[in-house]
Amino acid sequence: MPHADRSVPMRRRIITAVLKIIGEDGVAAVTNRRIAREAGVSLGSVTYHFETQHELLRETLLHFVREEARHFTELADQCQTEDIDIEDAASLAGQVACGSALDTAHLAPFELYLHAGRDERLREAAAEAFSAYDRLAARILTALGVPDAQRLAATTVALVMGLQLRRLATGSPVDDLVDALLLLVRGAADRPAP
Repeated sequence: MPHADRSVPMRRRIITAVLKIIGEDGVAAVTNRRIAREAGVSLGSVTYHFETQHELLRETLLHFVREEARHFTELADQCQTEDIDIEDAASLAGQVACGSALDTAHLAPFELYLHAGRDERLREAAAEAFSAYDRLAARILTALGVPDAQRLAATTVALVMGLQLRRLATGSPVDDLVDALLLLVRGAADRPAP
């Protein structure tokens, strides 16, 4: 990508290129030459910043999750300051999902999670990623007054991830996600904590 934005730090340009490549053609397509071309950097820069393919994939996965967690934490803070109810929170989740285009950038994380299933060296990064999602879900559920939010967080994350995967694969409407979240949270809110 000869027209790469030179103001973006090199390491980040490399990671962005890796996400693009993975989203377009899968993990197997990630080569240093292709990364260098996509990021608009020299081949030596790729190996300077990332000594191994494992390190590159791990950092790419963690970078994506940190950015997602930062964005969703801002939304969680908005939920707390605006004192929204369960319906508003589900609607907000739907708006976020609608804002997530059905594109290669959103396929890449799923590819990385699947790759972590095949490469145990990436499992720690995947576990860290899901822990961040779980913490965020617990925070939002707690703000909504859901009993036992901590225990329900992983289920909520699994539901959202599964429905997003379904949406990516089939083009199903975002309303499915909103409806499922409402069903889950209303059921949990009506049930006393164990």
